[in-house]
Formats: sequence, C-alpha cells, structure tokens
Amino acid sequence: MSYADQIFVQNCKDILDHGVWDTDRSVRPKWDDGSPAHTIKLFGVVNRYDLRKEFPILTVRRTYWKTAVDELLWIWQKKSNNIHNLNSKIWDQWADETGSIGKAYGYQLGVKHHYPQGDMDQVDKVLWDLKHDPASRRIITNLYNHHDLSEMALYPCAYSMTFNVSGNTLNAILNQRSQDMLTANGWNVTQYAVLLHMMAQVSGLEAGELIHVIADAHIYDRHVPVVEKLLETKQATAPKFVIDKSVTDFYAFTRDSFSMEGYAPAEFHEQIPVAV
Repeated sequence: MSYADQIFVQNCKDILDHGVWDTDRSVRPKWDDGSPAHTIKLFGVVNRYDLRKEFPILTVRRTYWKTAVDELLWIWQKKSNNIHNLNSKIWDQWADETGSIGKAYGYQLGVKHHYPQGDMDQVDKVLWDLKHDPASRRIITNLYNHHDLSEMALYPCAYSMTFNVSGNTLNAILNQRSQDMLTANGWNVTQYAVLLHMMAQVSGLEAGELIHVIADAHIYDRHVPVVEKLLETKQATAPKFVIDKSVTDFYAFTRDSFSMEGYAPAEFHEQIPVAV
C-alpha cells in the first residue's frame, strides 16, 4: 500500500479522534449557502516522505497529478499570478476581472532581490545555491510577505520551502500554515515531491526526504462523512514516478516531463464542497 495513504489515514484519524472543533467561535470561511464552514483540527502535524523509497501519492482517491503539476509550474516556473496562464479553473474564484490573484504565490517568487551574485528572484537564487553553494543552510523561499498580504486574494497556505543538501542528497521542508486535509493534502504533497525531484535533477543531486510541516491540519464539518468513507477504502501500492532524465534546465520541464507508472487509485465519486 502507498505510504502516502498510510500517513493520510493516520492524520485524519488523529484529527477526528483528538482534534478540536471551532464551533464555539465565528470563522472566516463560508459554504456556498452562506453557512459558516467550521473545522476540527490538530496543530503542528509533521510528516516525512522518503522519495528514494516511493513517490507519495494517494491511492484511496485519485489525485489529478497532471493538474497539480500544472499549478506547480504556474507558480514556480512561470511565476505567474494570473489565471490566464493556468490550464485549470482551480483559482478562478479568487481572481479579479483581469485574471489576477494579486501579489500572491508566483508573483512573490518572481520579485527580484539583490544578492552578492546579482539581482535574482527566489527560484533562481535556490538554483544558484544548489549548484554553487550546496553547503549553505540558507536555501529558503518564502511567499508570506507581510508587506503585500493586503494585496493578495488569498494568503499563501504552502508558504515556505527550505532546501538542504546532505552529501549528494537534496532534502526539503515544506511549511504550510493551513491544510484542508480532504481537498489539499494529497495535492500539495504530490506537488512538492515533484518540485524536489525537479530541483535535485537539475542540480545533479538525488531527491531525498520531503518533510511536510502543517500548522493547522483540519477537516471541514461537511467533509467528515467523506473522510470517514476514505478511511475504509482499500489502498493500493504507490506508482512508479518517472521523470525525463534529459531535462537539465529547471525552466525546460513541462507537465509531460513526468509520468506515473501503475497508478491505480480507488474509485471515488463523492462531491466535495469547497469553503471559500
């Protein structure tokens, strides 16, 4: 069975068994009918995925990983904040009439900063450090810019990556302030596992551990019945992740540079409401 499934199931059980409900206070998110979207949560969940052993993707429900990769490239490669540069509709509800989501996500990664090596954005600085200064303990990206929060349609959830080279292995920590376990957990883990593989390959390194730190891991009230069904779903083995080994330029990757051999997720037909 997929190790990602095991972690997801255990996280959800822990939240349902030991979590705290926020029904005693007002909350920002709302359902489509205007009702408050309450959650049950755990604080400070930490999960580790060793990419040398298997690729972390859920099989208890399908992860539309090509779409997840497309969003990842939109943020990290195109450094875009405009939905017209994205091939899916997942950001439409947060975009303005021009398609912009404000100074969020890709916008932050594309801002140039001054370094001793010259002006670079955050992604290019990571790529430079991994090749020229892999012993550095300062290889970090951060999307949570307080100066620009008022101009973001949505504050970044997965907001920081810390890259660290040990020997010939590239490890990383993904910091996330908030995680909707049902809709986003498998999605984000898949995305940042792919990103770690990308960064490692173009830097001549091996992808190692992805550590996922979630400050607020929660399940929405209307998601609980769906999650309970998933906990009983039969799990399958993880697929084989294949990356095009000929790509040596981070900006040359496309969504077709990757494949998942033997991915056989369980059937899933539940409609999942999304709180906004």
